[in-house]
Amino acid sequence: MGMNQTPASERIHISFFGKRNAGKSSVINAVTGQDLAIVSNIKGTTTDPVYKTMELLPLGPVMLIDTPGIDDEGDLGALRIKKSYQILNKTDIAILVVDVLIGITEHEEALIHRFQEKNIPWILIYNKADLIPGEISGTAFPPHTDTAAGNELFISAATGSGIHELKEKIASLKPEDTHKYPLISDLVCPLDLVILVIPIDKAAPKGRLILPQQQTIRAILECGALSLVVRDTELKDTLEHFLSKDIHPRLVITDSQAFAQVSSVTPEEISLTSFSILFARYKGDLGTLTEGAAALKNIQHGDKILIAEGCTHHRQCDDIGTVKIPNMIRKFTGAEPEFVFTSGTEFPDDVSDYKLVVHCGGCMLNEREMKYRIACCRDQKVPITNYGILIARITGILSRTLTPFPEFQKLL
Repeated sequence: MGMNQTPASERIHISFFGKRNAGKSSVINAVTGQDLAIVSNIKGTTTDPVYKTMELLPLGPVMLIDTPGIDDEGDLGALRIKKSYQILNKTDIAILVVDVLIGITEHEEALIHRFQEKNIPWILIYNKADLIPGEISGTAFPPHTDTAAGNELFISAATGSGIHELKEKIASLKPEDTHKYPLISDLVCPLDLVILVIPIDKAAPKGRLILPQQQTIRAILECGALSLVVRDTELKDTLEHFLSKDIHPRLVITDSQAFAQVSSVTPEEISLTSFSILFARYKGDLGTLTEGAAALKNIQHGDKILIAEGCTHHRQCDDIGTVKIPNMIRKFTGAEPEFVFTSGTEFPDDVSDYKLVVHCGGCMLNEREMKYRIACCRDQKVPITNYGILIARITGILSRTLTPFPEFQKLL
């Protein structure tokens, strides 16, 4: 992601669902005015979720998602249907596309039930209305349910009929900002100095900063505060330089993997936290994740631990999720647990077999999906924490890293 682009996780996620050949891809192309999705008369052209970021007025930055048909067949088809249903966990607005010549079937009924269950705003559109003679009206086709009343539209992706009304309807469902806490604006004031500690090692991406670092810098800029980015190897000298001039940084934010070194050189009077903890508060549930870290002390031989990542990056030999975190847990507990790893959208609905779930910071997930994953664990009474909180707990500095957040520090 470039610094001038809205991160995918911060965009409104608009997902298009429906049976094969209902015209989902054609509707997306009609809404955007571009040939974004491949269109074919052959059933099952869309075999995996297709993501496209763009600006869609008047909504602004959005993520459009074209999903496989919910009536696919065979073993492979069942996997595609599962993929479509997984998309619900990140969907802010759902568009259910129905072939007007076929109408509502049990497949659409099941999806509507899930929309309602997950409290997802949704629109039911009957596509291919140009193939029905005469005028289509709400009287001729009464609303499918009381809930759908006012949210049903008849359109034709082929002729463009009803597309403007669909865009207006989508805009009317724009979700409000649901973040309970800002990323950093309540922690700093204009002209405050914030030091960001970013190790540059073989695990760091070449020539760029990772997404949480970019977003934090932008958030500090919007506050009118000052951000200074240093490597962990320069932090000690940097702090001594500023303190010698009686300049006291308001906050030090570090990569969690550098907690031990950063904590050792940062004076106690300077608040310290990590990017991972910031994002736990911003788009997750810092309280639940903080309490979840306490489960470490109960881990025994053979206990199952799920380590989940929201992205599918290339794993290196000393990968944080598959190597470093497991080794830290082994050393801290003296036990040999069974580790299970997931990435991307492959987060299980049933986590009841796990004694602990350790999640990444979730920078690639939107707020809805991150909170869904946390809720899955909470509802099944399985502790969940994230990388940064777990490392702080193991390092023995969790209380200190929560100093900027006293309401959560009280949970320890």
